[in-house]
Amino acid sequence: MSSALIVTQLLNGLQVGVLLFLLAAGLTLVFGIMNFVNLAHGSLYMVGAYLATAATNASGSFLLGAVAAIGGTMLVGLLVDRLVLSGLYRRDHLDQVLATFGLVLFFNEAVRIVWGPSPLYSQTPAWLDGTVQLLGFGYATYRLAIIAVGLGVAAGLYWLINRTRVGMLIRAGATHPEMVSALGVNIRRLNMAIFALGAALAGLAGLMAGPIFSVQSGMGENVLIQTLVVIIVGGIGSIRGAFLGALIIGVVDTMGRIFLPIWMMQTMSPSIAQAAGPALASMLIYLLMAAVLAFKPDGLFPVRHG
Repeated sequence: MSSALIVTQLLNGLQVGVLLFLLAAGLTLVFGIMNFVNLAHGSLYMVGAYLATAATNASGSFLLGAVAAIGGTMLVGLLVDRLVLSGLYRRDHLDQVLATFGLVLFFNEAVRIVWGPSPLYSQTPAWLDGTVQLLGFGYATYRLAIIAVGLGVAAGLYWLINRTRVGMLIRAGATHPEMVSALGVNIRRLNMAIFALGAALAGLAGLMAGPIFSVQSGMGENVLIQTLVVIIVGGIGSIRGAFLGALIIGVVDTMGRIFLPIWMMQTMSPSIAQAAGPALASMLIYLLMAAVLAFKPDGLFPVRHG
């Protein structure tokens, strides 16, 4: 087992982690701060991936695809919030789950109608194609760009939430919305802005994922499950927890899928290892989540109070 393989898979885990963070950050804003259960968040990621891929393939410009993904997903999010979700904020969580699950079905059928049942594929932009030499081996430039974008978004969100007046209003509105409203702040508009930001982050994740994964109907469901695991492990409502939890989940999932079957092949019969290795590797993040819930129910990096 070479050091190049270990470092490569570690970087792959970080790349998966930052993609999960882009989704977890948006879902944390909506779920953790607004106390709204939005199962359709993965669908916004899917819409962003479709818009980015379609615009990039039609124009040949990855930058135009980025504008279509982020701007288009933000607009879709605002329309959904205005037309469907606005009456659900004060309703029970079960009502929110049922309504947003209906949106998942709607978006899955909508993209099939618009783009057809076959997957779409996007090319890596030419200026991000190729490899970068790291420690004597090559690593894909595009994957490094995803890591850099994720770290930049994390820094920007930290500044927004902790160092700006808007962030102060978001934090205050999450715990004392009546008091913030009494001070003259329009809570409804604040919630719309939060939802739009969450949708834009989902669109950005879809944009970055397009050249790596096939873009197809239903692609948001699996990633939504992983995103929920990230939020639970990191701590509900915590942007810091979403970031660190996403990196942990990304690295554990990637390294486990690669190295656990290899380790099992060396310690038990090949037939058992081939049957149990991939299945056990796919369970690692859920076992980690169960352990966190057992010993730290608030998550590894819960919201700091005071």
